[in-house]
Amino acid sequence: MEIILWIGFYFLTFYAFLPALISRIFGYRVFMNGKSADGISLTFDDGPDPEYTPKLLDLLKRHGAKGTFFVVGENAEKYPEIVARIHQEGHILGIHNYVHHMNWFMRPSTVKRQIRQTSDVIERITGTKPMYYRPPWGIVNMFDYAKLGHLQIVLWTSLFGDWKKRIGADKLYRRMKRKLKPGQVFLLHDCGSTFGADRDAPENTIAAVERILNDGSKKGYRFIGIDKMIEETERTKKKGGAGKAAGASAERSVGPVKKLVIALWMLWEKLFHVVFRLRPVGDTGFFNYRIRKYSGPALRLQSGRELKSGEQIMEIHFENRMLVEMGMKSKTSLQLAIRIIREMEKVLPDMARELAAISKGGDIRALYGVSMIHRGGESLGFEMFDLPKGLFAWSTNLYLRFMIRVVHPSGNRRVREHGESLNPRMLIMERETLLKWADDSRAVRRVGRERAAAVKADETGGRSTRKAEAASASASSDSSSEGEFDDATLGKLV
Repeated sequence: MEIILWIGFYFLTFYAFLPALISRIFGYRVFMNGKSADGISLTFDDGPDPEYTPKLLDLLKRHGAKGTFFVVGENAEKYPEIVARIHQEGHILGIHNYVHHMNWFMRPSTVKRQIRQTSDVIERITGTKPMYYRPPWGIVNMFDYAKLGHLQIVLWTSLFGDWKKRIGADKLYRRMKRKLKPGQVFLLHDCGSTFGADRDAPENTIAAVERILNDGSKKGYRFIGIDKMIEETERTKKKGGAGKAAGASAERSVGPVKKLVIALWMLWEKLFHVVFRLRPVGDTGFFNYRIRKYSGPALRLQSGRELKSGEQIMEIHFENRMLVEMGMKSKTSLQLAIRIIREMEKVLPDMARELAAISKGGDIRALYGVSMIHRGGESLGFEMFDLPKGLFAWSTNLYLRFMIRVVHPSGNRRVREHGESLNPRMLIMERETLLKWADDSRAVRRVGRERAAAVKADETGGRSTRKAEAASASASSDSSSEGEFDDATLGKLV
């Protein structure tokens, strides 16, 4: 039995997991991020669909936009007239397997047969052999690299969860708008009949794409097929990278080992989200939360109330992918800390409205997080408490130190030199304080700052009163809010 388990482990690791990881991290043998001055590629998976694909083609035609359709072979056979129309109107056709099965769970010969069948169907309808392939869920196996011949594997830069109808057209549009910039390869869906998708979800996709096409037109962007995007990217590379994105030089380079660590971390986080059923909150994509029972020691809050074990709390989690992006763009820990605090300030009104709207929200006593933020949290209305010593505190400390090494501009040095001072703390915001943020008013933060200054004055016996008042007054404007922090400030809500 042990031998069988080891064989299974090696199979999943070297046949399936590592190839997928290498593709996503290093872009090995795949195209997923373009370099274009004004081009964006809209790609659509799982079709054609007899109801939604024609509507989408009508929309693209009205706007003079070109898209790329990765079709499922059995669907293409059912609706050849739609495949013919996609080709005739100048869009690109790609392969998405004959049936929508994951490559991890098929033998190499089966994958090859799936691709060949779909290629034959497309060539029979259009007279042209397809040149592009996107495996279902973007997951390749080891033999895909060698067995695909002339085909270019195409992944994506951004995906938006549009296969679920509950996301709604407005929220989908906002997600897409945040990523609307040249070089992007958008992953969308024109069919909702595959496993895990909602049948009518493409309605939202079409509505959101229409608004994105309008926005892109106003900005002077072109919506181009994946063939043109690859062509422009190759041309840019040949020019020595002169056409690279303007902001790329500002981001710190990341070595292959660190890329691998970050990718594994992101996979672990996805599993965590599923297991603990985290829910997103706000439009930025930075925060998630879950409702659970508090299990720590009783905490005496400034209002005089106690938070007791067994009471319901709203536990907030920071999206690590966004944290990594901010870390890569921040030159110092000061900049990183300020960005985190500002994002936290933006999401608190959404958290307050979520608390007021969710079922049994009245039973929730506090907003809860674990952080290494040592300053700035009080100004938002949080109270700080030390984690009780034990296994949880030890493991949390270890995890947060790992996080700092990954995202901090000088993480390794910081952990070595200041490791003793990097201790995670609990952040608690009482229910009543959080609900005040629902008015979306900055007056709430000003109150928080005044309280933070008073607390600091009490702790120092009044010696810092003048300094705290000056800092509070200075921080009341966005332009000077950096005064709240120093280089020791760094946070992560886990």
